[in-house]
Amino acid sequence: MKAELADEHRWLEQLTGRWRMTFDPPSGTGEQAPGEAWEEETRSLSGTWIVSESTGTMPGGAMATNILTLGYDPARKRYVGSFISSVMTNLWVYEGTLDDTGKVLTLDCEGPDFENPGRTARYQDIITIKDENTRNLSSRIQNADGTWKYVMSCDYKRI
Repeated sequence: MKAELADEHRWLEQLTGRWRMTFDPPSGTGEQAPGEAWEEETRSLSGTWIVSESTGTMPGGAMATNILTLGYDPARKRYVGSFISSVMTNLWVYEGTLDDTGKVLTLDCEGPDFENPGRTARYQDIITIKDENTRNLSSRIQNADGTWKYVMSCDYKRI
């Protein structure tokens, strides 16, 4: 069985490569403490999926590794994927769509509500392509009233 690749699979190819990541912490200061450098390596699995592994130092000094998978499911007409981190026990399962500009991929998921233990919340991770060597990932959580609250933002520069 061979997967038939669609334009949506080819869209994911632009995420491949080595990237240096700079976080904008939730405080919105835009400052990153020394030693909190992160890097990501993203590879393609024959054009069908991408797999990204990022490593870096968390606030407080602990090292972390994150793994992201993304693909496209033509039957559902949705991007699908997952995210795991060495500093979390939750498996984040994504489903999302690309906007009309072809530059913004919004991934919906559900996960633990860190402000209300024992509850879950809706999240969105949003990948924005700025150019072939620059992209952004932002995350937000949905409040009880339906509005969205900023969680974090990360700029990626191709190495």
